[in-house]
Amino acid sequence: MVQVRANQPVNTDGSINLDAWLDHVCSLDPVLDRAALKDACDFARDAEQPENPAQNLWVEGASSFRTGLEIAEILADLKLDQDSLVAAVVYRGVREGKIPLAVVQQRFGAVVAKLVEGVLRMAAISASLIPRQSLVLGTQAQVENLRKMLVAMVDDVRVALIKLAERTCAIRAVKNADDEKRHRVAREVFDIYAPLAHRLGIGHIKWELEDLSFRYLEPEQYKQIATLLHERRLDREQYIATVMQQLRDELTATGVKADISGRAKHIYSIWRKMQRKGLEFSQIYDVRAVRVLVPEVRDCYTALGIVHTLWRHIPKEFDDYIANPKENGYRSLHTAVIGPDGKVLEVQIRTHAMHEEAELGVCAHWRYKGTDVKASSNHYEEKISWLRQVLEWHEELGDIGGLADQLRVDIEPDRVYIFTPDGHAIDLPKGATPLDFAYRVHTEIGHNCRGAKINGRIVPLNYSLQTGEQVEIITGKHGAPSRDWLNPNLGYITTSRARAKIVHWFKLQARDQNVAAGKAMLERELVRLALPPVDFERLAEKCNLRTAEDMHAALGAGDLRLAQVVNAAQQLVEPERGNEQLELIPRKATGYKPGKRGDIQIQGVGNLMTQMAGCCQPLPGDAIVGYITQGRGVSIHRQDCGSVLQLAAREPERIIQVNWGPVPVQTYPVDIVIRAFDRSGLLRDVSQVLLNERINVLAVNTRSNKDDNTASMLLTIEIPGLDALGRLLARIAQLPNIIEARRNRAS
Repeated sequence: MVQVRANQPVNTDGSINLDAWLDHVCSLDPVLDRAALKDACDFARDAEQPENPAQNLWVEGASSFRTGLEIAEILADLKLDQDSLVAAVVYRGVREGKIPLAVVQQRFGAVVAKLVEGVLRMAAISASLIPRQSLVLGTQAQVENLRKMLVAMVDDVRVALIKLAERTCAIRAVKNADDEKRHRVAREVFDIYAPLAHRLGIGHIKWELEDLSFRYLEPEQYKQIATLLHERRLDREQYIATVMQQLRDELTATGVKADISGRAKHIYSIWRKMQRKGLEFSQIYDVRAVRVLVPEVRDCYTALGIVHTLWRHIPKEFDDYIANPKENGYRSLHTAVIGPDGKVLEVQIRTHAMHEEAELGVCAHWRYKGTDVKASSNHYEEKISWLRQVLEWHEELGDIGGLADQLRVDIEPDRVYIFTPDGHAIDLPKGATPLDFAYRVHTEIGHNCRGAKINGRIVPLNYSLQTGEQVEIITGKHGAPSRDWLNPNLGYITTSRARAKIVHWFKLQARDQNVAAGKAMLERELVRLALPPVDFERLAEKCNLRTAEDMHAALGAGDLRLAQVVNAAQQLVEPERGNEQLELIPRKATGYKPGKRGDIQIQGVGNLMTQMAGCCQPLPGDAIVGYITQGRGVSIHRQDCGSVLQLAAREPERIIQVNWGPVPVQTYPVDIVIRAFDRSGLLRDVSQVLLNERINVLAVNTRSNKDDNTASMLLTIEIPGLDALGRLLARIAQLPNIIEARRNRAS
């Protein structure tokens, strides 16, 4: 167990002896830059500037400088890099407002500032915990959401490690605090950070966090077990080390190659096993345990014979899970013996393959024996696995920052975790909006929603929520849903729950209101897309409804999608134009198929004759480049091809960008008209919408009318279909000062 504060060297006046502290920390990790670390320490100490010099003495929670040193020493023991230790030293000063984050970035670099900022984001969880009254083994949905949110926020494993070290210091520092503060910190550490340390495989941090939390949450039971142990944890660890060396010597003498590890069971783990299995303390035989890993199955039984030769076996405490595996496939030999000094010792013996299966296979030791239940999100498990992989490789290779960049995979979180104003965490699908959040909280809050604040700042209702944000819904007294919320082009809602609630509300309204609203919606969309007049009765029949009134009612109630009706209208009014008419649904791009046209995409040119170069024979997936030949189209080479490198040096103007890829989606030129009250930045805002929708602009013509202060824009754009056109026009119409945005009837 790491004990840092007791090791901090002090001068005669009680201040920190910084040189001695640096000597100690650099001995833990010799690759550290002593001068850079000293600079950070001097900076943090100067920023504290106590008015009373006596405050520089250790007072629980009073010194951000001392806390920073304590965090840094824990991280040095974990062999973290220079940036992590510098971030640890200054973190508490930044959090307490003594050091601006901008100053940290200017003085120590962007990496340190990013680490500090990441830990600050995680600190928001502390204020959002809901204490529970008793210590439980399972987890509630609220705590599980907080854990998932915490993991989702971690882009750099160093951020999680700094936060774990900081919480370790916090749980140590509340020893002399009042009961309320001890219980609050212990609850947070036990529910959130001890499980995180466990999932990341940082055993000694996890054990300390669990034991200290248990000590403050269940003081009587903690004292009872501590008394029964009759020895300190350090003494038990020394005992384990002695036993391991004795067993290692005997196995080596017998010719058995073995990897031996051991651990002394910590107090909370003992209590949990007693509760789970209904055992007395005297029946807990794995208070001290040793694990032996050997190459072959026959070596397992050889090692077992040596263990029973060295120490007396306890009757009825032997299990052969190799001959009789557990239902989950777990295999191992378990035995309990009376070890040196008459102390009970558990020994587990298995092969390396059995151990790997137990650790990472179907029984997943780190999962099924954890303090948290299996997460429902695959991303949560993938992110944890990625963080563990970075840590494991760091132990062998160092450079945790570089490893993170090399090992990072494209794991997009499928959920976001959002705070309510009172601190509850709610999970929503990625891309969810404030309206989705409102309907998730309560149906009436959704119906009455008139606005939203994110971290105190007003945002649009189609804003995309991000993990860790706090959402406050602004409601009206007699509100009602808007039919625009059901329009997918406007992006107000993304969840089926919110859509179902809105549709149900409109179903309950009077039929004549739905008919009027549906008719107005359809007519407005047909005008905006410049489709010719259509017979509504025939259109209703094409939509499998009996009358136009039924169709309008279904549209108004949300039972019928507007895009579906527009598609049917297009097929009715202009069936003869075929591919010349805009399609409702853009054609899906097809994947690469050897031998088909479109295997190669020519950047900025389109379909040209291409041929594969015989010198390097590129294959799909290779990085490629194109060379314009004389009369033979474009020759495709690998980017590292010697021939094309020579050609590029002689004739760089004939080298063009090409790539493997799908056949481009068919697009059509369309003219759109935008009218708006003139203002500064209008064209810029329209261009930004086009950029966000990835629309290519072929021509732009703008004109301002000084008489009525309006502006007209005529744009020719390339669009894949009516669906995309409707979405674009709807997004433009939401911009300030826009009077109308529609398709030009001439196109």
